Amino acid sequence: MKRDYYESLSIGRDATAEDIKSAYRREALKHHPDRNPGDREAERKFKEAAEAYEVLSDQGKRQRYDRFGHDGLRSSGNSRGFSSVEDIFSAFGDIFGGGGSVFEDLFGFSGGSRGGGRRGASLRCEVRLSFDEMAHGAEKTIRLKRAEACETCSGTGARPGTSPRSCAYCGGRGEIQQSQGFFAIRTTCPRCRGEGKMIEDPCHDCGGHGRVARTREISVKIPAGIEDGTRIRMTGEGEAGDHNGPAGDLYCEVYVSRHPLFEREGMDLICEVPITFSQASLGAKVMVPGIDRQEEIEVHRGTQSGSMFRLRGRGLPDVHGRGHGDLLVRTVVETPKRLSSRQEELLREFAETEEVSVSPRRKTFFEKVKDLFGQEDE
Repeated sequence: MKRDYYESLSIGRDATAEDIKSAYRREALKHHPDRNPGDREAERKFKEAAEAYEVLSDQGKRQRYDRFGHDGLRSSGNSRGFSSVEDIFSAFGDIFGGGGSVFEDLFGFSGGSRGGGRRGASLRCEVRLSFDEMAHGAEKTIRLKRAEACETCSGTGARPGTSPRSCAYCGGRGEIQQSQGFFAIRTTCPRCRGEGKMIEDPCHDCGGHGRVARTREISVKIPAGIEDGTRIRMTGEGEAGDHNGPAGDLYCEVYVSRHPLFEREGMDLICEVPITFSQASLGAKVMVPGIDRQEEIEVHRGTQSGSMFRLRGRGLPDVHGRGHGDLLVRTVVETPKRLSSRQEELLREFAETEEVSVSPRRKTFFEKVKDLFGQEDE
């Protein structure tokens, strides 16, 4: 049985976004595997805290979790979990200072291997969709500027024909070990900054950094049915790492424009449709808007304002391809503001029959009024 996410982060259900972020930072540093080598329980808690943060830091997922618990996340496809520590760092390392600097300082860990180039920074972008693009899926092209591996030196930072040499200060390990009493503390080598190598003859094009700034156009595929505020992760599309270090990721924040007629609730769509007094009283077939075409509903005799009609499978597609939601039509009975003389005459005749033959629903209402105020029948 999964542990409560608020309990995993040791916070209350009224925690703010900043409280959640601070709590995750605290738990991640406390249980990080590099601080607890070989401790399976610490690694489990580290992953548990990451999963809790992934849900509670997202307003939509948090609302769904508060309402339905873990089952609500599973049914909506929002329960992801993490398979490895590297996966967690790739997803959330940026909250520790852009590239995971806190992790590096404390553990000598940067998302890549020790002694190699440092991982590149992750980037963010916004993708805005119309409602129609959201409902059918889309492919968007974004333009961004990022650091890429220098083609002249192939990302090494050294002038062509030369190569970096091993750092003499740390012996190429990228870290140094200091003893304090009974404890041995490993820290990043201050000379080579954890890379284990030094460049004596730097590349002229990149100045020894191994990276240059370039502008790129990247295609982003948006699955149909995606929710507003969803973050899409594009692995390796961030900035290149220092000296052939692994590239960071690109996170695309997706925002969907509101529709003038539909409200969304998960995969379901809700639409209010006005009907006339005569349609509600006598029944009728009414055309209502759908995603791709108009749909027909049968309004039954005596339909009340606020009645709901469900058209199964006419809602939004599941983002994972598991069917469609429903279209929910809420009827609103409109009261005519202008009447012809003949219409007014007919309604007055109808009103006179109402005084003689009171409907059961209305009779019950007046009986409740009498009971409330203690009135006696005349």
